[in-house]
Amino acid sequence: MLAALERSGNGVGRGVISLGGGALGSARVREALKSHTVVLLDLDVDECWERVRGSSRPLAADREKFGDLYESRRATYSAVADAVVPADGVHVVRQALPAIEMLTRSPDGTRLIWAVTASGAYPVFVGEDLIGVEFLRPEGRFALITDTNVGAIHGSNFTDPMVRIAIEPGEAAKNISSLAGVWSQLAQAGLTRDDQVFALGGGVVGDLAGFASASYQRGIPVSQFPTTLVAQVDSALGGKTGIDLPEGKNYVGAYHQPSAVIADTATLRTLPKEELSAGMAEVIKTALISGGPLWDMVSSGSPVTGSMVLECVRTKLAVVAADERDGGRRQVLNLGHTIGHAIETATGYSALRHGEAVAVGLMAALKLSGADALRNQVGELLSAAGLPLTVSGVDPAKVAELVSVDKKARADGSIPFVLCDRPGNATHGHSVSDSDVRSAIVEVCR
Repeated sequence: MLAALERSGNGVGRGVISLGGGALGSARVREALKSHTVVLLDLDVDECWERVRGSSRPLAADREKFGDLYESRRATYSAVADAVVPADGVHVVRQALPAIEMLTRSPDGTRLIWAVTASGAYPVFVGEDLIGVEFLRPEGRFALITDTNVGAIHGSNFTDPMVRIAIEPGEAAKNISSLAGVWSQLAQAGLTRDDQVFALGGGVVGDLAGFASASYQRGIPVSQFPTTLVAQVDSALGGKTGIDLPEGKNYVGAYHQPSAVIADTATLRTLPKEELSAGMAEVIKTALISGGPLWDMVSSGSPVTGSMVLECVRTKLAVVAADERDGGRRQVLNLGHTIGHAIETATGYSALRHGEAVAVGLMAALKLSGADALRNQVGELLSAAGLPLTVSGVDPAKVAELVSVDKKARADGSIPFVLCDRPGNATHGHSVSDSDVRSAIVEVCR
């Protein structure tokens, strides 16, 4: 279902138009909607079918045809919608209304995804030139946490923080020493539970600042301002926070959903080429999980666009909404990460960027999946993005040892793997023999 809100000079006007599913088939309707803020009340195909089956509606007679129609319309809905809000009841829409009002005053092309989890809901804004838009930020006093590189480029967009905290860039800084330093600076600045943290940077900053927020005074709000592709499509979303230990990647952390995520895609233009390439590993992983239009877009070799970032955001948030705490479906987001994380740990978090390790891990995961044709295709996409398919100078035995103590290990010592035999069909909880795991590791660690 779609709703179109009339725009006034200062945001949303009084008029609301409710549109049926087939309305967007008309080019005249699509053109008319350009002067409105279009909200997609989003449901997956199974839930849509449950709502109509057994009714007298013509489309409720055949599940297969219903699914085909849903898929044929999905791309059009996504292209037209300015905001996507889960259709989980009137209360969800009411919660999202202030963010929709902000959307109407935001820079042209800004899109909104309303994220819903068991522990809270929050807006995700995606667009260009958003970091400097102060009305998108939660109000109140804040501490700004960034790294020395990002702070020098984008930090001036944030005026009057209670304190500016800049950690060293890179995964090696995501440790207990950096975290303790952040805690102390927050305390010295007099931050209280009525205040908040703004995390400005990539995945390292977001993870560490998020964990500092989750643990400081037993929890204060955090808003994420991701400036890398990895962070915009993955790590800033979903509430996983944490730091690394020498024994393992992200071994200590907490679930702590953000108050807001503001993904300014213009910041991607400031990234070194290698950082943008690293982000493509997470884009390709997300497209493998999603399948459908996102996979079509990514597998065509299309360059990164705001629409691509947006669809990655939608995919991840849908997975998190179904399983916030990693008890089942959310585990598919670890595709390529079990071996990738072990490689990062084995190299001391300094030899590879996270996305580079994930690229190698994806090749290993697709080897374990027995999906040779898909593995070749993904390998071509990774290579075209400038990502490695193998890593040298890493002891396969050490990587295998680290895989065996992965934080997802079960009580019986087994490690559940995420496998993918075709786009859109990533599945979790697979038991894989030690010999097959070692063989896959040896193939990518040369």
